[in-house]
Amino acid sequence: MKNRNAVGLFRVTMTDDFASGDVSTMTYDLDMLEATPHARSRATALEMHHVRHAYGSHVAVDDVSLDLAPGEVVCLLGPSGCGKTTLLRVAAGLEKLQQGRVVISGRDIGVPGRRHVPPEKRSVGLSFQDSALFPHLTVLENVTFGLEALPVRERRERAMELLEQLGMATYAKAYPHMLSGGQQQRVALARALAPAPQVMLLDEPFSSLDARLRDRIRDDTLHVLKRLGTGTLLVTHDPEEAMFMADRIALMRDGRIVQMGTPQELYCAPVHPFVVTFFGAVNELQGEVREGHVQTPIGRVAAPGLAEGSRAQVLVRPEALRIHALDIPDDAHRYSHVIMAKLLGSSSLLHLCAHGEDGREAHLHARVPGVFLPAPKQPVQISLDPSQVFVFPADL
Repeated sequence: MKNRNAVGLFRVTMTDDFASGDVSTMTYDLDMLEATPHARSRATALEMHHVRHAYGSHVAVDDVSLDLAPGEVVCLLGPSGCGKTTLLRVAAGLEKLQQGRVVISGRDIGVPGRRHVPPEKRSVGLSFQDSALFPHLTVLENVTFGLEALPVRERRERAMELLEQLGMATYAKAYPHMLSGGQQQRVALARALAPAPQVMLLDEPFSSLDARLRDRIRDDTLHVLKRLGTGTLLVTHDPEEAMFMADRIALMRDGRIVQMGTPQELYCAPVHPFVVTFFGAVNELQGEVREGHVQTPIGRVAAPGLAEGSRAQVLVRPEALRIHALDIPDDAHRYSHVIMAKLLGSSSLLHLCAHGEDGREAHLHARVPGVFLPAPKQPVQISLDPSQVFVFPADL
């Protein structure tokens, strides 16, 4: 007889329609029939191999592979329609796997034509934009909803522990309509985490909150996920959120992963112009490669790997421009100069007219820390931080 090591002990029976994706927060169990405890400790939390998913003739996800380690936060980042939510729904079992393979904690739970483990058998916690708490239950009752397998006292202890970590313990007896949107989102997260899922799947859970509240709640969420050691796949369209939350980021476009790596790798070593531009505004310049460099209105830029005489695009982040005001008479026709300067709070944004040695001009934006507001037409010297300048073939 096979050794049955059941990992997920808590079952949740929901009346929401799984197929439609209207379920906002839920946690499911996984009965790992084949895996031993030793094997589970070595396994990744989630693996997706060569996943492809189409809606009719539209290919939403095209040959995507990724993995998620226990305790790791991986962000699926990209513009609307790039396939990130579809990929999350395939991992959850809300979409039936059409092509590829899905593995949770070392066990195949999705093989096209052979096996589809339903959502309620996957030991995944789901949280969407809408918290969708049960309105007739208190905060405590919402969080303990999926813990029927535990004695009443243990259910309460588990729920209160999570509510305490998320700053919601004092609202245990309150009802959802008495809470703010941010408070409801915290309770929804506690409810999803209560059954200790193998994997948390979060789909834009903070996008409906105002900026200051969003910052605080995602900080609390990150601390709780790390404390519990829960592997988490988070969908977001916000680059700053991805960089704050993620151990690794998978940047998607048109159903494919363009680049996957740490936030530092994507920001400082982008492999494609799309990666550069998705993380913020850039100054875009064009030039021709001569002796391994491209001449621009702000100086020569190294172009390693590009053929001599080929056209190149030079992408310069605003923070790469270093500005030094020149103490000389105003002469907008000879020197690079300021067009306007705007204070953005912690930084200043300068609109510049750059004059190159070859007579070419370019309109550039520079971001400078603190308050730096030179007057219009102020002559300036512009230098570059080469670590934030990226050169690609012009036709890429």
